[in-house]
Amino acid sequence: MLLETIGQANDIKKIKKEDLGSLAQEIREFLIQTISVTGGHLGANLGAVELTMALHLCLNLPEDKIIWDVGHQSYTHKILTGRKGEFKTLRQFHGLSGFPKRKESPCDVFDTGHSSTSLSAGLGFVKAREITGGSETIVSVIGDGSLTGGMAYEALNNAAKLETNFIIILNDNNMSISENVGGMSKYLNSIRTASGYLDLKKGIYNALQGTKRGDSTISRIRRAKSSFKQLVIPGMMFEDMGITYLGPVDGHDINAMVATIQAAKRVEGPVMIHVLTEKGRGYRPAERHPARFHGTEPFDIETGIPSHPRTVANYTDIFSTVMCKLGQRDEKIVAITAAMPDGTGLKRFHNMYPDRFFDVGIAEQHAVTFAAGLAAGGMKPIVAVYSSFLQRAYDQILHDVCLQNLPVVFAIDRAGLVGSDGETHQGVFDFTYLSGIPNMHICAPKNKWELSDMLKFAVALGAPVAVRYPRGTAYAGLKEYREPVRLGKAEWIYKEREIALLAVGSMVKTAETVRDMLKEKGHQVSLINARFVKPIDEEAVREACKNHDLIVTMEENMACGGFGEKVLAYMNENGLENRFLRIAIPDEFVEHGNVELLKRQIGIDAESIVAKISREIGEALKDR
Repeated sequence: MLLETIGQANDIKKIKKEDLGSLAQEIREFLIQTISVTGGHLGANLGAVELTMALHLCLNLPEDKIIWDVGHQSYTHKILTGRKGEFKTLRQFHGLSGFPKRKESPCDVFDTGHSSTSLSAGLGFVKAREITGGSETIVSVIGDGSLTGGMAYEALNNAAKLETNFIIILNDNNMSISENVGGMSKYLNSIRTASGYLDLKKGIYNALQGTKRGDSTISRIRRAKSSFKQLVIPGMMFEDMGITYLGPVDGHDINAMVATIQAAKRVEGPVMIHVLTEKGRGYRPAERHPARFHGTEPFDIETGIPSHPRTVANYTDIFSTVMCKLGQRDEKIVAITAAMPDGTGLKRFHNMYPDRFFDVGIAEQHAVTFAAGLAAGGMKPIVAVYSSFLQRAYDQILHDVCLQNLPVVFAIDRAGLVGSDGETHQGVFDFTYLSGIPNMHICAPKNKWELSDMLKFAVALGAPVAVRYPRGTAYAGLKEYREPVRLGKAEWIYKEREIALLAVGSMVKTAETVRDMLKEKGHQVSLINARFVKPIDEEAVREACKNHDLIVTMEENMACGGFGEKVLAYMNENGLENRFLRIAIPDEFVEHGNVELLKRQIGIDAESIVAKISREIGEALKDR
C-alpha cells in the first residue's frame, strides 16, 4: 500500500505522480474505516484530501507553515506528517486530537478549534517572517463557512497591505465550477502569475513611480485593468482589496492544485486560491448527508447509520420541542443561530416558522447584536449557541444586550464538559464570563422538565437570561420535584442536617449519587438544586449554614468566578463560618476524552467528591 510508505513529513514527495490518485483513494478508505470506529469529523476531511496532498507536495514541512481554520479538515495533514498509527486513539483521552495541536507535531503550527482565525494567525506568521528575515512559505486554509466570520475580513483588510507572499486557500465546498469562468480564469492565472508577467509589471510600476506623471499613469493602468477584470474574473472583491485572486480551481485535481500553489508562491503580496471541493467526497452517505457526517459518532460503513443510535431524548431535543411550542404560542418569538441549526436543535423551528428563524452564519458577534436589535424592536429573541462559541461574543453580550437590559434569551447548549472535541470546545467558562455582567441572569436545569420550565421563565422575564444545559441524554430523574421557577430561588430536594450539597444544573444528578453514597456511610445530607448562579439564593445559603456543618457547592464550570466562589464570598461577607468545600473544574484546560473519564481525572465524579467530603469531615474532627 502506498499509504504505508508515508512515515513522516515530506514522504509524499517520493510517490510517483501517476500514483497520487491511488494514494488519495487509500487515504479516504483509511479515514472512513477509522472514523467509523472512533467517530470524528468525516465530511470535511474527505473533501480536503487532494487539497492537503497538493499543499504537502508544494511545501517543505515543518519549515513552511500551514494554518488550518477550525482544523476539522486536518486529518489528511496528520496522516501525511507521520501520525497514521495514532488514529486508533483519535479523540480519546491522551490520544490523537481531532484538531491541530502544536504539542502533537512541529507540523501543527497553530492550535485551532473555533473558526475564522486562520487568516489573522497566518498574517502574524508572515509578519514574524519579515522581522526575522525568513523565507518560509505561509499558507492559511479557510472554508467558505468560516469566511462568514467578521474576524476573517478584519484579517483580509490588514493582509491587503502586505508586500511579501502570503497564500490563502479558500476551500469552498458550497459552489459548483462554471466551465466558462473556470477556463478563462485558468488562462488569466497562467499569465498573471508567470515570472515574465510579474517581472514586467513590477518593472513598469517601479519605473513610473515617482516620475512627474508616473503615479497618475499607474492609477489609470490599475483602473483599466480592474475594469477588464470585472468582466472576466470572479472574486473581484478580493482583488479590489489588493489581494490577488486565483481560481476557481478544482480541489480534487491534484495537478491543477499543485500548479496553482506553485504559481501563488511567486506572487509578491497576498494571494487567494479559490478551491472548489465536495464535502464527503468518496463516501456516498457523507455526500448525501454532509451535515450528519460533519461530526459523527461511530457508524456502520455499509449504511452510514450510527452504530449505537440514540433511543432517548437529549437536552437539545428537549430544547427543540419547547422552542416549537413557544413559537406556536407567541408570534414574537424568534430564533437565531450561528451556522448551527442542526446542532442546536432549531431545524424544526425553522421548518415551522421560517420567517422567524435566522441563521447568520459563523458570526456569533453579529448574532448577539442582531438579537439585541430584534429585542429593541419588540421581538423576543432566543439565541441558541454552544457554550464555547458564545464566549466569542462577550463584548456584544455586555455592551449591546445587558447594558440596555434587553430581553434576549441565550439557550446555551454543550455547557460543561463535552468530551472528544477537547480544550477548544469544553463549555466550562460560561458561569464565569457571564456572571460578571450587570443585568444578566443565569440559570441551569437539573433535568429535562426543568429545562422546559426555565425556557418559559426566561422568555417571560423580559430581561437578559442565560439558560445553560449540557450535552447528552436529558436526565429524567427527580421528576417529582418540580417547584415553579422563581428568579434567584433554589429548590430544596432533601432537607436533613450535617452536610448540605448545593448543586447547579448537570451536577444535581451527580449530587444525588453523592448523597446516596454518604447516606450509606451514616451521614445526614441535604440536597439543594441551586437553579440560579446569578442571582444566587442567599436565603437558601443562610438556611443551609444554620443547620449544616459542611457546605459543598458543585458545578461543572471553572472554580474561578463560578457558583462556588459566589457562595463562599456571601458566607465570608456575612460571617458564616461553616466548613466549605468547592467542587468545580480546576484552573486548567481540559483535554479531549470520554466525559466520565475526564470527570474522574479532574475530581468531579461522585466517587471523587465523596472522598473529598470524607477528608474534609476527617479534618474537622481533628480540629475539635
